[in-house]
Amino acid sequence: MERTTQLVGQSSSFLDAIERASRAAPLDRPVLVIGERGTGKELVAERLHRLSSRWDGPLVTMNCAALPETLIEAELFGHEAGSFTGASKARAGRFEEADGGTLFLDELATLSQAAQDRLLRAVEYGEVTRIGASKPLQVDVRIVAATNEHLPKLVEENRFRADLLDRLSFEVVTLPPLRHRTSDIPILADHFGRRMALELEWDRWPGFSNAVSSKLLGYEWPGNVRELRNVVERAVYRWGDSERPVDDVQFDPFESPWRPLAANENRQAEIHPAAIDAKAIAPASSSAFDPSGCADFRLAIAEYEKAILAAALEKCRWNQRAAAAALQLSYDQLRHALKRHDMMASEPKSA
Repeated sequence: MERTTQLVGQSSSFLDAIERASRAAPLDRPVLVIGERGTGKELVAERLHRLSSRWDGPLVTMNCAALPETLIEAELFGHEAGSFTGASKARAGRFEEADGGTLFLDELATLSQAAQDRLLRAVEYGEVTRIGASKPLQVDVRIVAATNEHLPKLVEENRFRADLLDRLSFEVVTLPPLRHRTSDIPILADHFGRRMALELEWDRWPGFSNAVSSKLLGYEWPGNVRELRNVVERAVYRWGDSERPVDDVQFDPFESPWRPLAANENRQAEIHPAAIDAKAIAPASSSAFDPSGCADFRLAIAEYEKAILAAALEKCRWNQRAAAAALQLSYDQLRHALKRHDMMASEPKSA
């Protein structure tokens, strides 16, 4: 059940990509793994390492986007003591650490031009030179690199070296996004749901209701498998009932009627109580319109809508965006309803 060993799926596009990676694994050649965020690029890199002859060697990972440009070269190739400000002692780089094993370079497209130049020599000759050193070191490293960029386009824009791309693209494994793996969504959701139920020490896994399953299938999943995992685990832990199928799911954890608004939204939503017609916030009373005493259906419905709008505005302290969220309406829908019932004194009345 270890996270790093799980590659779950049965769709043909997913299995084709995994098969391509598995066939390339025994060959001591560079491999590029291409895919959107959350598609499992790091898991494929680990598979390439574990199925290779280097399986008992180190697997060293470096996220090229996680470091400032000035430190990437020192991190990759190491440095000698005193080679730059703050380098009080010598340090081996990731290439030396990965000697005899695999170096996984995530977010490859973010490498600076200078780092690309040095990386090309390391790939071509198996030599790395620490910053501040005069002699190169020989290293035996297999490179697996990943990116969510289209590298040939970056070459055309002179943002990536064409000769480096030639060296690294012996094999290219492109992972399909989850929206093109719809048959895998129920399998992945069940897998992550069971793991979360086990973590919560549930006696049994009740599964998902039909309504939740339909929502999971209908969502676009811009964050792919990583997002699916978060959504499923959040739904299971919030549900908290191992006897009934999980029947509620929230895709956006930040969704709330009380979420902080941006500065421009605050200005639009800021409405002083005096700016709203008093009848829009007046609570229902015995003198209010009684729909049971009226035979006009449309008039009764209109008065009922006005009472709902007034109660929501009062509860949300006249914040129209919060009231819209509380009523599960868009901001524009709420504004239209207020205008239709003449509940906005600050707006000019229709003729």
